[in-house]
Amino acid sequence: MVIAIDGPAGSGKSTIAKLLAEKLKSADGNEFSYINSGNLYRAITFGCLKSGINPSDSEKVIEFAKNAQISYSPAAVGAAKKDQVFLKGENITESLHTDEIDKYSAPLSAIVSVRHIVNDLIRSLAKNRNIVVEGRDMTSVVFPDADFRFYLDASADSRAKRRFEQGVSTLSLEEIKRTIMERDQIDKNKVEGNLKLADGVQYLDTSDLTIIEVYEKLIEEIEKIH
Repeated sequence: MVIAIDGPAGSGKSTIAKLLAEKLKSADGNEFSYINSGNLYRAITFGCLKSGINPSDSEKVIEFAKNAQISYSPAAVGAAKKDQVFLKGENITESLHTDEIDKYSAPLSAIVSVRHIVNDLIRSLAKNRNIVVEGRDMTSVVFPDADFRFYLDASADSRAKRRFEQGVSTLSLEEIKRTIMERDQIDKNKVEGNLKLADGVQYLDTSDLTIIEVYEKLIEEIEKIH
């Protein structure tokens, strides 16, 4: 089974996707894995920066991505509950969420060839697995026929506040809001895999909802059929 979730930065996708993967079991009792597509783009960004490659140099970025040797261990119940990302065998998971990575990963992820590389990796990870996967084009491009497709949204103010309260950024609240709005523009205007509400995808505004409330609304929809 595939549960695909899309939405802008800070809408709660990652937290909800992890929670669903932890709580859900398929009819035959198999566990669900969680896949964060954004971490794969962040891994390429990290590798480029570490190798002295300008993330804006699309030709060099594409060449790096083709040979990056990125591997991904999806989070699963009963194992390490956090997804792990490896670059050339090195666990780089804890290095992926910095202001510098945030700055470059969005424009890098707009490079069409890089999207193809990452999407192929995600599909290969999904084979023979029950997964909850989140990103920007999971419901529209990567898994348009997923068993369940959701789009989580929230106001820029609420998303900035969530990011600020996480304490992982050195930016002010207003600076975070500005970067989020800039990220939205990049994501919505990508040549391929742009952020959008695709036909048949269930929409939910999470601005004034707690994580538990969002989870309960999604699980209610899943249990109608599952």
